[in-house]
Amino acid sequence: MTGPHPNGPKPARLTAGRIGLYAFLVVAALFFLLPLYTMVVTSLKSMDEIRLGQIFALPATLDFSAWVTAWSGACMGTVCVGIRSGFWNSVAITLPAVALSVFIGAVNGYALSLWRPRGANLLFGLLMAGGLIPYQIFLYPMVRVMANIDLYNSLAGIILVHVIFGLPLVTLLFRNYFVSVPEELCKAARVDGAGFWRIFFEIMLPIAVPMVVVVSMLQFTGIWNDFLLGLVFAGRDNLPMTVQLNNIVNTTMGERTYNVNMAATILTAIVPLAIYFLSGRWFVRGIAAGAVKG
Repeated sequence: MTGPHPNGPKPARLTAGRIGLYAFLVVAALFFLLPLYTMVVTSLKSMDEIRLGQIFALPATLDFSAWVTAWSGACMGTVCVGIRSGFWNSVAITLPAVALSVFIGAVNGYALSLWRPRGANLLFGLLMAGGLIPYQIFLYPMVRVMANIDLYNSLAGIILVHVIFGLPLVTLLFRNYFVSVPEELCKAARVDGAGFWRIFFEIMLPIAVPMVVVVSMLQFTGIWNDFLLGLVFAGRDNLPMTVQLNNIVNTTMGERTYNVNMAATILTAIVPLAIYFLSGRWFVRGIAAGAVKG
């Protein structure tokens, strides 16, 4: 029996720094997972079991009735149709808003990457600063503008609002990605007779697939989780899932049904969570590619 090769990798020693890192990771995992665990087990309990006050205890029997009620029977004021309609409203708002903001932002970013005047860095810094201004400042002017063009309280209006507020950051991300592409690539395409749109669709956009994934995930999560813009601009018939969740949680008819509230909360959050779990590898690749290119 031979021992380890003298030139082989040495086993990692358990240093104080490594112990501290592991301890931090465990605490961070508990910090984020403990509330999720509490929500899941509470949603699977009956109200009689919840009244016992054993918040961290597993349910005695799995009861999915709260999930059914949250989806199709929870009350929002006097209307008891569940959060189902809010789900489809969120889908109708999020998908076109993400597609439009990503496409327009990619085109803008490509166009701005070709425009490199003196002081461009200062200009794009101002663009970034403008994109970080809290959108609450613009609510009243946006309400007046949307009302004047007859888009207030409409599906098209809330989609347009999300596209407008998402464009500065999306444009800047794509511009920083495209500006690192060698100019010789576009010059060679122009020599072969390719124009602006052909270069964009056949060269630049395929190169930017990692950034498209990153921006799409950021936009999807931001729009799906939005509450304020949906409340102000969507209208009663187009309220997204987050607004309907707030209405369900704040509606009490005799007894506050914590299991239904927890189930409705999980149903609202499950779509962006699923996207991150299923596409997390692509997201990390896109971030890494953007960091290297930027």
